[in-house]
Amino acid sequence: MEHENYMKNSNCSLASVILLSGLKGFKTLSTFIFLLLLIIYCVTICGNLLIILVVSNSRSLHSPMYFFLTQLSLSDILLSTTIVPNMLRVVLYEGSSVSFIGCLTQFYCFSASELLQSLLLTVMSYDRYQAICNPLHYTSVMDLTFCIRAVVLFWVIISVLILINSVTMSRLQFCGPNIIDHYFCDRDPILELSCSDTFIIKVEGLFLIVPLAICPFIVIIVSYVYIVITILKIPSVTRRQKTFSTCSSHLAVVSIYYGSVTCIYLFPNQKIVNKILSVFYTVITPLLNPIIYSLSNRDINKALTSLMSKTFNIFQAGRHLNLWV
Repeated sequence: MEHENYMKNSNCSLASVILLSGLKGFKTLSTFIFLLLLIIYCVTICGNLLIILVVSNSRSLHSPMYFFLTQLSLSDILLSTTIVPNMLRVVLYEGSSVSFIGCLTQFYCFSASELLQSLLLTVMSYDRYQAICNPLHYTSVMDLTFCIRAVVLFWVIISVLILINSVTMSRLQFCGPNIIDHYFCDRDPILELSCSDTFIIKVEGLFLIVPLAICPFIVIIVSYVYIVITILKIPSVTRRQKTFSTCSSHLAVVSIYYGSVTCIYLFPNQKIVNKILSVFYTVITPLLNPIIYSLSNRDINKALTSLMSKTFNIFQAGRHLNLWV
């Protein structure tokens, strides 16, 4: 009743500007947090670009698993670039303003990168399932055509579904304050500002989350159940460990991704907790992914060493050439 009276006594219109209040209560640490986030962002971009460069320049890594890894790195770059630059501004100026269209654009890119990661982690688990449980049919199933079609299909599905959700959100009316108590434009904080009925958008959200996040998680669990069963059947302990090591990096990334996202839904009303967890999966996770794959993967380490050696030799050859000239 109060909400209806408020609507009658106020001028309802589309919000042209959204204010992000950011991380309150950290004024004394704003400079430190700004520098820390800036370093993390630079390391994240460099680390993921390095993964892409190493995989692209090493023929030994031209396999489906590493192809999907490069796509995961691209999604990490998209996620970090969507969130961190504006977050730096929020921290530095203790808040930031963004146009309503800009807010929806950030929501679109953020959602696309997050859901793309979910689907990529799923197809990577399927790749491990085929490699371990059906090794004889692996090359015929996981060929280059399948990989490219899968990634293109992921992008098309995600782009269309999120676009529909974003267009519906753009038609909402905002009658109250236009301040979001967050450091980026997520769906729920935007809906909290609206005085319109958001039931349809929440239903659309289910059509996004269920097929693109929950179902993929179930597929990952089923894949690893079969993988574990197959590994336990291997008589040699050494072979078991070697086989499982091919899944360790992927399993670690899956645990971090779904662990942080699940915790968000376990504490829906805890804004401080949600902010911290959001920082983890939007800022820290893109940083950890290339580190996890580079530290625990011998093939990537070997290819990285080879690439650095070639780069050093080229540099030395160019230096000697300059000396002779």
